Amino acid sequence: MNVRDSFVEQAQGCENLGSPFTAELLRLLAEKLSAGNAIGDKVLNWPRDPSYRTDAVGLRLVGALHALVLQKASPALMGNYPPNKATPKQLWDAVQTAFDSHEEQILNWLDQPPQTNEVRRSAALIPACLSLQDHFGLPLALSELGASAGLNLNWDQFCLTLKGTEYGCAASPVRLAPDWSGPLPAQITPNVIEKAGCDLNPLDPNSDALRLRSYIWPDQTARVTRTKAAILIAQQNPIPIARSDAKDWLQHRLSVRHSDAVHVIYHTIAWQYFPPDVQNACEKLIRTAGNAATPDAPIAWLSMEADDNPDGACLRVTYWPGGKTQTLGRVDFHGRWVKWSGLKS
Repeated sequence: MNVRDSFVEQAQGCENLGSPFTAELLRLLAEKLSAGNAIGDKVLNWPRDPSYRTDAVGLRLVGALHALVLQKASPALMGNYPPNKATPKQLWDAVQTAFDSHEEQILNWLDQPPQTNEVRRSAALIPACLSLQDHFGLPLALSELGASAGLNLNWDQFCLTLKGTEYGCAASPVRLAPDWSGPLPAQITPNVIEKAGCDLNPLDPNSDALRLRSYIWPDQTARVTRTKAAILIAQQNPIPIARSDAKDWLQHRLSVRHSDAVHVIYHTIAWQYFPPDVQNACEKLIRTAGNAATPDAPIAWLSMEADDNPDGACLRVTYWPGGKTQTLGRVDFHGRWVKWSGLKS
């Protein structure tokens, strides 16, 4: 797929996920971005797959532009970004002005993949993890692969409301209320005794807060507010996120037995970015550890990932002892809805 086509495809994805502004911006970039300047040359001659499945070049570029708005570094962009309205010509003129004035920053921003840290995915993690806690009658130890800044390792400090029933921390500034279908999970208090994660490029909630916020689409104000609140929670409750390949970190992590706790290993919309050899190694490590699990130290592998069904992501868990696999439901990629089946005993 060429770069322009990848931008158009990503624009449709943004529109489907409720960001018409980002969709319009990506379509403008697909149509009007030209070679003959440093930014255009770098983007249009991207050496790898530019699509959202791999390098997500379109999201890198719109993130770079949004960062300038958040920094208040580009008055031209600020005047044509939400909540302001702009014609396509006004918006494109502002983008060109930003390209001319902030070339070096934009080029640097393009070097890192987007990391959205979508905290609404915790609308699926909370019922899944609480179901495991209830099933085993044990507290939880959490390990997240592809954790980025670790915002979704703090799901126990978020508040989830399902049909008037609250789960998690009632006083939390992060409020999640997805469109829920299916039975309600057990209403129990989260009991997380330990948490950690890894990422090839972990972001620090303090020094990288701007980058974290830049990937949130600017016309989604509730999402912007929720992410800012989640960043604040992460700043106040530091979690160790190792800069490491998933298989190396997981090998070390699984070498430590978590007694009297359910060790939940999870990832959300991250597995697809792992090379096949890393996927295979991680699965082997998890299954080997699972086969050695005991009733007082069970292991669960929880995933929220895309599959062949276009209706959101599949929420699936395998847990040991026993190695039983269940599909818990389907989840919108941004956690706007959950179709819950639940954990069957």
